[in-house]
Amino acid sequence: MEGAELELERRSKFLSGLIEKKKAKEHQEQPSKLSVRVRAADMPIVLQDRAFRCARDQLESMPGKLDSKRLALALKKEFDAAYGPAWHCIVGTSFGSYVTHSTGGFLYFSIDKVYILLFRTVVEPLDR
Repeated sequence: MEGAELELERRSKFLSGLIEKKKAKEHQEQPSKLSVRVRAADMPIVLQDRAFRCARDQLESMPGKLDSKRLALALKKEFDAAYGPAWHCIVGTSFGSYVTHSTGGFLYFSIDKVYILLFRTVVEPLDR
């Protein structure tokens, strides 16, 4: 009888291990819980996806309270580095705006209750 109990215990541990591994894998494969909603856009999908990914990563790395300046700076730097200068970013839970932007350089979206406006302007040299 003792041998059967040991075998049952061994199988139980083995199955528990498999269940834990499966749960861990499912947790890693889950998409981000933060929901993105495009409010208005004049921007290629590839750039939009990059903005969403950058914003999600920043929000997920913030413990607790939203740091809107940090999020805005991260998006601006990301887009300045990748697509050239003159990107602007406004982040908050309530704001109004009216901006002029370059063609293909405007995105207004929300992630949960955080609203993000990302746009590009043309940089023109000064005539002297």
